[in-house]
Amino acid sequence: MPVPFVRHSEVDVLIIGAGPAGLMCANALANARVNVRIVDQKAVKLTTGEGDGITPRTTEVLQSYGLAERLLRESCQLHLASFYNPSATGGIELTGRIASVTAPSARYPFEAALHQGAIQDIFIDSMTPLGVEVQRSTIPTSIELSKDENELADPTSYPVCVVLQRLDKSEDEPQEEIVHAKFVVGCDGAHSWIRKQVDITMDGEQSDSIWGVVDMVTPDTDFPDVRNKALIHSNHGSVIFVPREQDRIRIYIQLKDKDVINPMTGRVDKGKMGPEQILETAQKSIVPYKLTRKSEFIWWTIYSVGQRVASKYSINNRVFIAGDACHTHSPKAGQGMNASINDSHNLAWKIALVARGWADISLLSTYESERRQFALDLIAFDKMWSTLCCDKPLTEQNSDGVSPDHFLKTFQTDFTSGIGVHYQPSVAVNDRNQELASGLVLGKRVPPYKFMRAADAWPFELQDLLPSDFLFKLLVFTGDFSDPLQQARIESMVTDMQKHESFLNRYATHENSRFDIITISKGRKETFNLFQLPTLLRSHWSRVFIDDTDPTGSFGGEGYSYYGVGPEGALVVVRPDGYVGVIAPLDRVGDLDAYFASFMKIPAEA
Repeated sequence: MPVPFVRHSEVDVLIIGAGPAGLMCANALANARVNVRIVDQKAVKLTTGEGDGITPRTTEVLQSYGLAERLLRESCQLHLASFYNPSATGGIELTGRIASVTAPSARYPFEAALHQGAIQDIFIDSMTPLGVEVQRSTIPTSIELSKDENELADPTSYPVCVVLQRLDKSEDEPQEEIVHAKFVVGCDGAHSWIRKQVDITMDGEQSDSIWGVVDMVTPDTDFPDVRNKALIHSNHGSVIFVPREQDRIRIYIQLKDKDVINPMTGRVDKGKMGPEQILETAQKSIVPYKLTRKSEFIWWTIYSVGQRVASKYSINNRVFIAGDACHTHSPKAGQGMNASINDSHNLAWKIALVARGWADISLLSTYESERRQFALDLIAFDKMWSTLCCDKPLTEQNSDGVSPDHFLKTFQTDFTSGIGVHYQPSVAVNDRNQELASGLVLGKRVPPYKFMRAADAWPFELQDLLPSDFLFKLLVFTGDFSDPLQQARIESMVTDMQKHESFLNRYATHENSRFDIITISKGRKETFNLFQLPTLLRSHWSRVFIDDTDPTGSFGGEGYSYYGVGPEGALVVVRPDGYVGVIAPLDRVGDLDAYFASFMKIPAEA
């Protein structure tokens, strides 16, 4: 019998795994017009269960790709969090309600809840018109990375060889394909095949806590916070309510080892307890309130928490892991899917720039340094938060228990909002001149603020001027251009930027620039004339803004003070992922030249 023909192919980026991390990465690279493929073992896409919480920062990220509108339309918004603790009568009682998100700079000051399948559909529907679809029923069977140093250092080479096997092909059809890739991204979950093949270890430990989860239509109940995020400490264990889309609800229930651990194996045995028993356990913990299920369970599971971080995130800047493949932790802080999406958000723009020949391959090293440190911080927080969720509450009988104030204070950190992410200095984050724009923190995302477009006084959210289009944004805070001294500073700055050796020209091509200039001046909408600005600072009438109130006088006018920019102005470079990369005074364009020279490549035609 003849051997079926084995197909060979080439691709810039091969993504293994079509969960949140994989789909986010594929969609981002598709938008960057990078040649990308994504494969997944599952024959059909996810429709229920798994992750469901989206933090304010992740909503901002989705907005930068034009995807937040659908998320907000389909999801349930969580604006209020309630806290319950033991009462004197033996049940529980309400001890407080606060905003579910307490980060003051959150553009979306709430969490969003939507089942993971629907979130993944948002990415799938975005990338499909760009020609990228998930190839399902497909697994990798081998991966080989070239040992040739020259080949590894050459971004145009294809040093990674992956054999893919189709599980849905008949015996007389080709079942294998050999893919030659520039880069491979393993987004294949906590038991990642890619991670194991390249000998990356997971460091950490398994916690003692075991939780059950049920998804269901909101039950008949007299519990007053069933449609708020509710965190319950009782003498029988902890319970967390998370309202969901379409009148659904998710309930997390702390379980006892003896109820779910198999004594022979020491592992969780889902056969020992089903969703009915999980819900009965929740009922005991929320007395005097009642829960009565009124329809079938949508999804359920039991899990123990592993809190681990991969020892590395990449091999030779050619094979990467992202999402659950490189960090696992409890879902109670709502970070799992968010961390995965933001891993890929961080990695995709760097791969895109390298694949396009715009950046040196060394830029990819910052993926591990930035996202692994975030994961370590997340695990430290998760250990603390999980312990508080699982420990006994403070009562007269339990003087060492968790106090409501301590629990509440821990909840209020901006870590859970995703807004507190702070990348440390590297080639992608300069650490100088922070005092010129104290509200635009180097290594942190740009906080939202509305400026008036100079041409028509139309208010625009600054974050919407920073889309994830793989360009660096240069924010030019000119100060008051009507001041002759400031005018002279600006004209001198423009002269420096127009020099041949300036970063604006050094890395440009005839087809496109790698930079988008956004000018923000001080001035009054009634008198400001945008055409007085040098041409470089008004490449189009829509790119000039003023720090003034809107025509109704309702908001705006304090952007300079909000961002800590003085009357002398400042130059601020925002990376393609929305994080501040470098700040410089107007008379030191050379600082920006040096920043970009550390990782950008001069086009071959230059």
